[in-house]
Amino acid sequence: MAEQKFDLVVIGSGPAGEAAAMSAAKKGMRAAVIEKRPAVGGNCTHKGTIPSKALRHSVKQLMRYNTQPVFRALGEPCRLSFPQVMKSVHKVINYQVEMHTSFYARNRVELIIGEARFRDANTVEVQLQDGAVEVITAEKFVVATGSRPYRPGDVDFDHPRVYDSDTILEMQHTPHSMMIYGAGVIGCEYASMFAALGIKVDLINTRGSLLEFLDDEISDALSYHLRDMGVTVRHQEEYAKVVPTENGVIMEMQSGKRIHADSLLWCNGRSGNTGSLGLDNVGLEANHRGQLTVDEHYCTGVDSIYAVGDVIGWPSLASASYDQGRAVAAAIAGRGHRVIEDAPTGIYTLPEISSVGQTESELTAAKVPYEVGRALFKHTARAQISGERVGMLKILFHIETHEILGIHCFGAEAAEIVHIGQAIMKQPAPNNVIDFFVNTTFNYPTMAEAYRSAALDGLNRVMRL
Repeated sequence: MAEQKFDLVVIGSGPAGEAAAMSAAKKGMRAAVIEKRPAVGGNCTHKGTIPSKALRHSVKQLMRYNTQPVFRALGEPCRLSFPQVMKSVHKVINYQVEMHTSFYARNRVELIIGEARFRDANTVEVQLQDGAVEVITAEKFVVATGSRPYRPGDVDFDHPRVYDSDTILEMQHTPHSMMIYGAGVIGCEYASMFAALGIKVDLINTRGSLLEFLDDEISDALSYHLRDMGVTVRHQEEYAKVVPTENGVIMEMQSGKRIHADSLLWCNGRSGNTGSLGLDNVGLEANHRGQLTVDEHYCTGVDSIYAVGDVIGWPSLASASYDQGRAVAAAIAGRGHRVIEDAPTGIYTLPEISSVGQTESELTAAKVPYEVGRALFKHTARAQISGERVGMLKILFHIETHEILGIHCFGAEAAEIVHIGQAIMKQPAPNNVIDFFVNTTFNYPTMAEAYRSAALDGLNRVMRL
């Protein structure tokens, strides 16, 4: 039984784990990463962020081909099967694995392929692929094992017509219709993608509106455009029973409704990957969703064990996980760190959504005197040129100080556009004001010039008060 010792061992090679290990190595620590899969990247690369966004890009390209007049002159609309669209996705995954694998050699971080289980607070046993067991000791451990789709026990996920957000990527046919249970971020993203492929979609939402954490106007816009794409959105519904058949899936609702579709995609929550870590051996206990609780230093209840990424829950974003990984390495090295609380949302529906800061509802509840500046994409030259006319940018700002309080964007490249507003919001007063966008020259034509239009719109409202 081989034994090795490190300063820091990270369990999981997703965004959080990779960032923690690379950052630790740059700080002079001898670091290692233990990864259960035969390839690095975690769920982000293999099941979540990368494949779903690569799929979305292919679907969007197909949409543009089928709707743009310049392409329509080439022939009839093009129909592609789901497996055909997925071919481009696998190419991106392979490229990502190759690139991220090179980071370990470059930074002298040892990569160990196997499944880790705690023996005690400073020791793990790793079951290697060849059946051997390796014992690894370390001063500190970082758990970055990510999450997986939540699977209720009364739903048969072994049935060939029942999928979750991991197994949907392996679907080998193109269904005529699909039920998506759960209208969170993942559910809404897949609803828009499958609708764009011409699949009839029923999106079942257990809540009263879509993505309630968003600004109300943005949530309303998403709901409208999903319906415009042909998605049937059913609010405040909960399942009572799922009955798979040879020809499809029947879902009986607690409201008495019976919904039928060729297939079911279950997108109702995620669970932390902690079940096989041997947490009992170190006195740790995950919550009912398999997630670990950490303090402001990302430390668990055991001094030598830290946790970052999806395994600690909110915000469950790849972008935040990278930052949490760097932060935990800094905390372990005693070099200061920051708690990740201000990550912008990035929701890759069609069209996409991104926001940072407070919503109108939050500002109203807090009795903050604010005003709104809006710019509709259809009024910008770049959107007219590119055909991306759906969407808007809205800026929320304080009436008296003009401080920017929130940026909310819906439409093409929203996840890119939001960072301009985010950069100004992060400036110290008095530089974090909406006036910046009026006094700055933006390239023309660009999507970014929507900031100038929105700022002028908002300041004009204040001047009329």
